[in-house]
Amino acid sequence: MNPLEQRLDYPLADRLPETGRSLEVAPGVRWVRMGLPFALDHINLWLLRDEQEGQAGWTIVDCGITSDATRAAWESVFEHELQGLPVLRVIVTHMHPDHIGLAHWLTERWGAGGRDCRLWISATDFNAARIASQSTTGFGGEAAARFFASHGLTDPDSLQKVRARANYYASMVPQVPAQFRRLMDGAAVDIGGRPWRCIAGYGHSPEHISLYCDELRVLISGDMLLPRISTNVSVIDLEPEANPLPLYLGSVHALTALPTDTLVLPSHGRPFRGLHERVRQLKEHHDLRLAEVMQACAERPCSAADLLPVLFKRTLDLHQTTFAIGEAIAHLHALWFDGRLRRIRGEDGVFRFAPA
Repeated sequence: MNPLEQRLDYPLADRLPETGRSLEVAPGVRWVRMGLPFALDHINLWLLRDEQEGQAGWTIVDCGITSDATRAAWESVFEHELQGLPVLRVIVTHMHPDHIGLAHWLTERWGAGGRDCRLWISATDFNAARIASQSTTGFGGEAAARFFASHGLTDPDSLQKVRARANYYASMVPQVPAQFRRLMDGAAVDIGGRPWRCIAGYGHSPEHISLYCDELRVLISGDMLLPRISTNVSVIDLEPEANPLPLYLGSVHALTALPTDTLVLPSHGRPFRGLHERVRQLKEHHDLRLAEVMQACAERPCSAADLLPVLFKRTLDLHQTTFAIGEAIAHLHALWFDGRLRRIRGEDGVFRFAPA
């Protein structure tokens, strides 16, 4: 546990649910944990005891990627953890593959026999997922390779690997449900007789939805608030002049309106209390990174690729490098839009940034 984590409270200590099983974290709220084939090797998913139109059952929050292993883990959950009751709906916090990947399979599996099992998600992320599952924009392919090259990733082997990932998103999200129910900021969703308020967040995905239950003092934070790592905030080729970092920081600051004893259920890491402390830590983290970027650019004009050893002290594989460059661009753009840096495009076609 790092020093920052020690300032948070983990009420379940080191307990983790076994794959295919669950742990209760609050009345009617159960924690499921499934594997991912990345350095970030797991995702937390949630089961909420529910009732709709007189039918008792469960709501699932987030799905895992499409894979045989994830399907098998869900089947074990269905067999051992649902008390013989059906899944009534699937809520997805946002469009990233580990969250929406199996939504189509879950809604079809539990919507058979004339019963509805609807996907609930923000309209923005629903449509972003539909586009990405068909085109992989921002995750791989020629457009992504050109975008990364314009920000200094010039290694031919790396660029060829990015081009080869044209099917990257669709490999984990081959299909998105044809229908959905829209979640919007401030809307209340009745789950098992308890209202859960939707809280929209920006900067990590187009319109991320967290869920807060005042009765339980529980926040399902998705990827907006994580206890151990900082949420990825990136610029991608689909919106090449985006400025997501201020959006993200504003979104997490808004969460400090919630009570100090809120139990946070994150998508990665362990459930924790200390929401206000974690938001403060994240602000300090990004303030430090922005200062490092300013100092590096003051010494010489820098591309996003130039900043990778400044912002990331560990060795990165290609998957991590693409996320890291997107995050470096996000920090550069925050300073550029704030008027503290200017952007220069060199004769080599690479964007570099220097003090304004």
